[in-house]
Amino acid sequence: MNEIKLTQYSHGAGCGCKIAPAVLDKILHSDFKSAPFSKLLVGNESKDDAAVYELNNDTCIISTTDFFMPIVDDAFTFGKIASVNAISDVYAMGGSPMLALAILGWPVDKLPVDLAQRVLDGAREVCREANIPLAGGHSIDSPEPIFGLAVTGTVSKTNLKKNNTARSGNLLYLTKPLGVGIITTAQKRGLALTDDVARAVTCMTALNKIGAIISKYSFVTALTDITGFGLLGHLIEVCEGSKVSAEINYSAVPLIENLSYYTSKMIYPDNTMRNWQSYDKKVKGIGAESLLTLCDPQTSGGLLICVEVDSHKEFEREMSSWGFQLQPVGKLGEPQPDYVVSIL
Repeated sequence: MNEIKLTQYSHGAGCGCKIAPAVLDKILHSDFKSAPFSKLLVGNESKDDAAVYELNNDTCIISTTDFFMPIVDDAFTFGKIASVNAISDVYAMGGSPMLALAILGWPVDKLPVDLAQRVLDGAREVCREANIPLAGGHSIDSPEPIFGLAVTGTVSKTNLKKNNTARSGNLLYLTKPLGVGIITTAQKRGLALTDDVARAVTCMTALNKIGAIISKYSFVTALTDITGFGLLGHLIEVCEGSKVSAEINYSAVPLIENLSYYTSKMIYPDNTMRNWQSYDKKVKGIGAESLLTLCDPQTSGGLLICVEVDSHKEFEREMSSWGFQLQPVGKLGEPQPDYVVSIL
């Protein structure tokens, strides 16, 4: 019996399934005026990672959902990656997850149900690592396998981190290397090296718990995670929301080891170019390789952290104590008339 490869049963993969930013803007645009909610601290307007609702006594509820089609062939690993990715939105707001609900779509006439069980087992393992219950969920019979979580978390209003509160002069840091979209695309085409896939999986299955830890620091001015719109797309969201520009020092951007093996062969996900077409007029200085890596849709990517320059040494020491050896990948500046992000 041939081994079942989940990626062969889906047209997209991971956060590369996301609708392109420009198209999503059109979908979300509406002349319908919603009633204001004074307790809703974060909603759709800022394109942030999750919704945040203030309860009382400085406590806020974080609510988010994320799901996608398989980015790897192994069902257990797929469940882990999808779960880490969904929980990350809570950490990206500076919060701590509280509970999760599963979202499962499964082609029951095409794929064995025991594989769906393995997907859920992967989710259970991640929830155990995050110290939260997988408390229920919802399932449908669907043409392609889909999995993700709806996650509820909490954060104090004081420690809440948004993606539109960065300031000119801030330094930029990344907690995970880029390139998982490129490597998983190579895997789907049967062109990826085993060690490279393993490195990508290690990145995608690492929880972004550090977001909850550093939220207590006021010198961390803004926070978001890097997912389907790539580093450039999510950085542009930060810049436009915060009314700043950014310079990226491309040589300082962390990339998964051996990534050039694939970029030199022009292996990249379809969404890379859809991403680029959504914000090409907002970027200057990009090259052939940097386009492929900076627009690469990340699944369960790292955190993009904005830090006050006067406190960057303290920040780097704190991150080092948690096992992160980081250096700035860029900085923010005053808004510019001809670009949002410049690649150096």
